[in-house]
Amino acid sequence: MTERWVLNASPFIVLARVGQEHLFRELADDVVVPRAVVEEIEAGPVDDRARQAIAEGHFAIVDAVPAPEILAWDLGDGETAVLSYALEEPGWTVILDDAAARKCARSFDLRLKGTLAVIILAKQRGLIPSAADVLRSLLRTGFRLDERIIREALSRTVGEKWE
Repeated sequence: MTERWVLNASPFIVLARVGQEHLFRELADDVVVPRAVVEEIEAGPVDDRARQAIAEGHFAIVDAVPAPEILAWDLGDGETAVLSYALEEPGWTVILDDAAARKCARSFDLRLKGTLAVIILAKQRGLIPSAADVLRSLLRTGFRLDERIIREALSRTVGEKWE
């Protein structure tokens, strides 16, 4: 099955902070970033790795017309663009972490993955030696994720321990 992902800012930024933004391109056959997400990323620090990856042309940028049914959820511009794109282009998986946006995605039966799922998949496909190490690096940069969820995901999916 072809993996086609549309990225939101948060997963992109946090994985870029730890030098793992390449995982998106290595795990999916097609990866796009809506222009609204690019604008969020470009508003960040000049030396931000996500911003640099966008500037270097590593990711395709797409326009996404906000869908009225997504606008009704009153999400951020980036989340709205990601969800609208996936709603209009069946078969795309949204990559986002925001709780309200994830709830919206589920309500429209959109395919959904978060940062944790991307890391687990990277470990399963042998692209990283340790999912736990990447998660520890993310937590050191301020990424927030319940350690109980991390522990369960690691043990259940890749056989790693969280200590």
